Amino acid sequence: MRQGYAHSAVLAMAPDADDGAPGAAVTVALCGHWEHEPPCPVAAHHTGTERVGDELRLRILFATEPYLEPRVRRDIDRALGLGQLTGPDGATTRWRLLRSGMREPSPDEAAHLDRLIRG
Repeated sequence: MRQGYAHSAVLAMAPDADDGAPGAAVTVALCGHWEHEPPCPVAAHHTGTERVGDELRLRILFATEPYLEPRVRRDIDRALGLGQLTGPDGATTRWRLLRSGMREPSPDEAAHLDRLIRG
């Protein structure tokens, strides 16, 4: 049975860069492409972003079976660690991963995680 998890990351990224590119990179790592039919094959997920100067803070919520949690976290870290994504328009967005890791879901995220769990 799927459970809900949270993962946070902080990236160094130019202020004019595409804030959606790192989340798309996570989707590519977890689903094979940023455009795909539901459901997500490994982990239903959502990436929220917050811009603070030259940093982009990501909060990734995901739902998967407990035995897949470590794999999903590795895939997230690998995608963000690559530091770039070329979008459909051919433009490449670059960033540098500063830190990333497991976080406890907040009470405010419970409803969103429930939706991810239910698919």
